[in-house]
Amino acid sequence: MEDNRYDKGIEVLGKMVDEEVLNKTINWVKQFSPDIANLIVEIPFGTIYSRPGLTLQQRSLMTITALITTGASNQLDFHIHGALNVGLTPQEIIEAIIHTISYSGFPKAVDAVAVVMKVFKERGITLD
Repeated sequence: MEDNRYDKGIEVLGKMVDEEVLNKTINWVKQFSPDIANLIVEIPFGTIYSRPGLTLQQRSLMTITALITTGASNQLDFHIHGALNVGLTPQEIIEAIIHTISYSGFPKAVDAVAVVMKVFKERGITLD
C-alpha cells in the first residue's frame, strides 16, 4: 500500500488556507529543508488532522489552544486564518483565548490577542 500522507495533508491544508498561502508556506520551508516541509505536511495534516472523529473546526480550536498555551505565537497567525476558513467564528477564537488564561497565564493570552487582532484586521473582521 502506498503511503499517501503527503497528499492527504495537502488536501486538508487546502481546506484551511488558499493555494497561494499554502504554496508560499510549503515552498518557504522547502528552501530550508524539503524533508522538514514534507514532515510538516505529512504528520500533523496527513496523519492527525485527517483522522476521523473530530471536525476540522474542532481540530483547529484545539490547535489554537495548544499554540496559545505553549507560547508558539509564530504559528498562530496561520492557524487563526485556517480556523476562520473552516468555519470557526471570531467569537469562538476569542473564547479560546479567554479559556487559556487560567491555564497558561495572561502573557501568553495577550500575545495571542495581538496575533488575533492582526488577523481580524487583515480580514476586515470587526467585533460588536
